[in-house]
Amino acid sequence: MIRISKTVLAALAAVTLSLSAASSLAQMKPTMNVVEVAVGAADHTTLVAAVKAGGLVDTLEGAGPFTVFAPTNAAFDKLPAGTVDTLLKPENKDQLVKILTYHVVAGKVRASDLIKLIKKGGGKAELKTVAGDTLTATLQGNKVMLTDEKGGMATVTTADLGASNGVIHVIDSVLLPN
Repeated sequence: MIRISKTVLAALAAVTLSLSAASSLAQMKPTMNVVEVAVGAADHTTLVAAVKAGGLVDTLEGAGPFTVFAPTNAAFDKLPAGTVDTLLKPENKDQLVKILTYHVVAGKVRASDLIKLIKKGGGKAELKTVAGDTLTATLQGNKVMLTDEKGGMATVTTADLGASNGVIHVIDSVLLPN
């Protein structure tokens, strides 16, 4: 008769459970689209309000895939006083849509893909936005930096938030097209 101690059984059970959980996670796919992910994030209420005011909810809930560089509430707070309120007015919808779509790239560009593009481009990668303008991505140390057409910069603070129709990278500043 083979005797197995309780400690060995507990260790085997823990390994089995962790392997089972890892296998389940590997098979899971995000079920929320990019808008739903943003809505669920307390730090993106200004972005969500802007997407709604710009009439972009249906577009960003579409099939995609999209890569969204999502400014935080603090990023919007860096804009001059009154800017967000002005942009949210119906008469400024076109300008708001231009700014919001400047934060979206067609396709799913994960952080590792972006870093490869930067290295392949000799230290920078140009990303064509849905707005039709360009963002420039570079590396500063191990951080991905985005530069807008006006020279403004944003740091990717959180990368690769998965969504059913793309990926979100959180940034610390609002990017502005020409």
